[in-house]
Amino acid sequence: MSKDADNNYFLRDVQALRAQAKKSLEDGAVTSDYPDVARSIELLQSVLATEIVCVLRYTMNSISVSGLSSKSVAAEFQEHAEDERKHMMMVAERIDQLGGDPDFNPQDLASRSATEYGDGGTLIDMVKQNLVAERIAVEHYRDIIAYFADRDPSTRLMLEQILAEEEEHATDMHDLLIAHEGQPPL
Repeated sequence: MSKDADNNYFLRDVQALRAQAKKSLEDGAVTSDYPDVARSIELLQSVLATEIVCVLRYTMNSISVSGLSSKSVAAEFQEHAEDERKHMMMVAERIDQLGGDPDFNPQDLASRSATEYGDGGTLIDMVKQNLVAERIAVEHYRDIIAYFADRDPSTRLMLEQILAEEEEHATDMHDLLIAHEGQPPL
């Protein structure tokens, strides 16, 4: 940034930006002033693993849920699985934009994910496991958003969008839990 005589701040000199943009074309979207790319990719790999685990858990739950309310709850689980899949793809694409390779390897997926796969069980057990997972994701994503802050507004905005949807999922799971509280096991 440069200042003019009135101490007003302006964007960088356009000529300098053009010259800089022509350097390091192999870096794609990552410019010279981007913060620690390796750390950014590492954090996003954790988000990716978390989203993959959530896709798998919600999908398993949508198939295995049983009981009186199972059809409507299965539909809710399936909707969440689709949302999580969209999140997974957004994060994988961002990792690619930053020059990384999205890690879909199932071998160490559980160790990279902030959430757990779960054990299934009754409808109530599944709802509780999903609520716990959503609460973990919300806190984890808030921490990661704070890391990116002004360092990488594009990644921050993507994660804020995902966070808002994870909060909706947590609310949905909480509502299901309240609706079935005190009822016989489903």
